[in-house]
Amino acid sequence: MPWLQLRLVTTEQFADLVGDALMEIGALSVTLMDAEDVPILEPAPGETPLWQNIQMMVLFDAEVETASVLKQWHQNSLSSHTQQENFELLEDKDWEREWMDRFEPMKFGERLWVCPSWKPVPDTTAVNVMLDPGLAFGTGTHPTTSLCLQWLDSLDLTGKTLIDFGCGSGILAIAALKLGASRVYAVDIDPQAVIATKDNAARNQVMDERLSVGLPDILQDIKVDVLVANILAGPLRELAGQISALCHSHAKLALSGLLDTQAETIRESYLEWFDMDQPVYQEEWCRLSGVKL
Repeated sequence: MPWLQLRLVTTEQFADLVGDALMEIGALSVTLMDAEDVPILEPAPGETPLWQNIQMMVLFDAEVETASVLKQWHQNSLSSHTQQENFELLEDKDWEREWMDRFEPMKFGERLWVCPSWKPVPDTTAVNVMLDPGLAFGTGTHPTTSLCLQWLDSLDLTGKTLIDFGCGSGILAIAALKLGASRVYAVDIDPQAVIATKDNAARNQVMDERLSVGLPDILQDIKVDVLVANILAGPLRELAGQISALCHSHAKLALSGLLDTQAETIRESYLEWFDMDQPVYQEEWCRLSGVKL
């Protein structure tokens, strides 16, 4: 059957309260989107994106009286914190199939593919990482992840040790192992990322003695040949010294999670320890790379 969708705009401060109140008057689901197209990295599970203005898509049964719903909503004091309220009719679809059909295998560089589990692998002789899109942040669809995957594909990782700093879904750690790395340390400050990485590594049959997954404290007394960090500009700047200390002399480094406007500031933060290349851009995002002095 068709559905009715109520669109409205609120602020980050009131988003959760507004969503809960709409559920109380019969909403079936509430989806949040940036109302001003402000770029933000893929959020971690359980995080609410910190956009200033939020567009809410609120799903109702098609049989509800829209006038009655709006009347109930305007009687709620929280309605003073919403605007641009409009109902629209949504056609009936197999929404799960519609969502799944959006995702196709993606190629990064010359050898590396990331494939959802419900699609056939395009090239059985390639390096194939099986990873399904979802709340596990980092699936290759975001430019910052794509830039890191392309960089990994360009390296000869045979026999190399590597740190995936801010592993998220584990996609970079898994790709590194499949590209020949001998030892990979995947770390994240979010315990949910640790769980997601372990699950995805097991699905890709690389959850073995070559892979260590955990919080950053597993990196004590560790130095590696390659380090990739796909996080955010603030932490990358603050952790520059610590990241350098994790790298052998001549180790290769890649940093992403950066907007193009942040590239030069972060690049300058690493020049003390690394010979830094010029940024590589994809859309409004960029990747920095370099070699330890």
